[in-house]
Amino acid sequence: MPGYFSFYTILSTESHVLQQKKNSSMVEVQAVKDLDTVKLISYLLKRTYGQQIADVWDVGLNLALRISDLLSIKFENIHDERLTLVEGKTSKQATIKLNDKARSIIGRIKEEHPEHIYLFQSYRNQWSKGLDEAPISRRYVSRAFAAIGEEVGIKLGTHSMRKTRGYHLYKNTNDIARVMKMLRHSSEAVTLRYIGITQEDVDRDFAELEL
Repeated sequence: MPGYFSFYTILSTESHVLQQKKNSSMVEVQAVKDLDTVKLISYLLKRTYGQQIADVWDVGLNLALRISDLLSIKFENIHDERLTLVEGKTSKQATIKLNDKARSIIGRIKEEHPEHIYLFQSYRNQWSKGLDEAPISRRYVSRAFAAIGEEVGIKLGTHSMRKTRGYHLYKNTNDIARVMKMLRHSSEAVTLRYIGITQEDVDRDFAELEL
């Protein structure tokens, strides 16, 4: 399997990885490793906070963008089956092919709010005179995710969407290089720790795979 023989070396570089972390919350929040829980979170977000927050979760899972980039998406960034935008953190252009679920959600939002500029546009700004159009705030999304995370017993945050997609892509492919490319990381060690792959996970993969 791609990258397997380097996993022990990668995971032993813990001190090097941790010092690269500028935001401790990014380390603390978790990937959602159970797919039924992924769906449950979407349901609970919709029930508690409404369709828009559930859409942030569902679209975020399928785009694997950082939350600042996810919330900055404008409909003009979407052309046919592709999303193109400049990442705020790296200033690099990201081009993402939209899967069926993402296109379905985006299409519904556009149909329901044809006047919106942003995919996740703030209703508060829309209803208040003198305020320009703007997306919903990262703080609001973070609080909603954290509250639902407490309900299901997971440290849930805005990074959980990227981590969850990365984790499941890795588990489906065992190809860490592919996950790195999707997340636009430059280090295998960072990617493994980011998506929550532990030494126990690696040991299990070795034990279960016999050739």
